[in-house]
Amino acid sequence: MSHFKPNSKLSNNQVNWDDPHLQSLLSKTDGWKLDNRGAFSAQPVQLHIGWGANSARNAVLVWETDRVMVVETQFAIPQGEHVRLDRVVGQALRTVWGVVAEGRPGYREEDRQSGVLVHWLHVC
Repeated sequence: MSHFKPNSKLSNNQVNWDDPHLQSLLSKTDGWKLDNRGAFSAQPVQLHIGWGANSARNAVLVWETDRVMVVETQFAIPQGEHVRLDRVVGQALRTVWGVVAEGRPGYREEDRQSGVLVHWLHVC
């Protein structure tokens, strides 16, 4: 027999955000920049920028879900730009269309040294 109550509160705990111990703990996370690129095997890809692009530019796919892709480039791509991403999967070429949701310089030291830009693409 289950005691689950769908309308019950999950927790009755109250958090005092002004507590000095909590503030001390939270201050230790200031400046953290989480980076989960290490959990995905980077893949070379070709990016076609714009709807009618005839030429491709090299990039690296560093993270992917069903609806979002993150690519590293050596060039800026404007926010809102449509891109076509081509990559080899097995013996076939896989093509995905996306829109650039955000782009910024890489945070890692090696990113800064080599001029890497990181772009989030929302898959169309």
